[in-house]
Amino acid sequence: MRSTAYLVLVATLFLWAGNWIVARAVRDEISPGIATMARQIIVLFILVPFVLVSLRKNIKQLDAQAWKILVALGFFGGGLHLALQWLGLHYTTATSGTLYLSISPIFILLLARPLLGEPIGARQWLGVAVSLSGVLLIGTQGKLEQTSFNSGDALALVSMLMWGAYTVFLRLRRDALDTPEFLVVICALGMAFMLPWVAFELIKGARTNLSQPGMLAVLYSAIGSMLLAYAGWNYAVKRLGAARAGVSMHLTPAFGVLLAALFLGEYPVWYHFAGIALILAGVGLSSWRVSARA
Repeated sequence: MRSTAYLVLVATLFLWAGNWIVARAVRDEISPGIATMARQIIVLFILVPFVLVSLRKNIKQLDAQAWKILVALGFFGGGLHLALQWLGLHYTTATSGTLYLSISPIFILLLARPLLGEPIGARQWLGVAVSLSGVLLIGTQGKLEQTSFNSGDALALVSMLMWGAYTVFLRLRRDALDTPEFLVVICALGMAFMLPWVAFELIKGARTNLSQPGMLAVLYSAIGSMLLAYAGWNYAVKRLGAARAGVSMHLTPAFGVLLAALFLGEYPVWYHFAGIALILAGVGLSSWRVSARA
């Protein structure tokens, strides 16, 4: 039923928004790299028993081009972007961080030109400029005259840039892996890319005895924001269509702001509202031509 699909979609968006809240809440309990790798280990522990036989067979059929795309997906979406997100939340609020989720369509637009050869028109460039002005407003906390940009906001933006690259490379996939097999490969590749980060944290004396809040946060990130949310997203897209589900992604920052106020006591101020209004206006301008053609 369509009503069930909408409920699943809302639950999915809440799970994704909640990941930012959890990461902010336990920032002193677990290091970003260890949290990310632990999340990957949990996902692999759950999925590998179900896909091991089929994955062994299908992975032999991957050619060099398929592996190049998978490696790129593992780099941009296998964990580094999440570690940057968790690190950024040491220095910025979850309220600010979640608002940057809405800038991802702009990054996808900019990356699609060199990677997919898609042209960018004048209206789309205007949308990019408007959205980036909103980012600047939030990143400088409404003080446009200052030259510094909050480091946590910068890390959150890099995380969204990597997610945009991951999304673009997804469009280049031609392999025959099903969803659980694909997740296993991406997590395994992501762990490989995370090894230098985790090694650096251990050298610097990162905590290895996880507290209960840290362990619960990792479990939530692995099971809630990855496995359950990923399954929920696929369910909603299949029944509602990519267009309806895609537009709903802009609800995630709204849920994030609400959850941050409820659980972290972070309340948005004027530059949050003005910044997200500019970001959404820019996204609307940049996607107008695509929507009109559709």
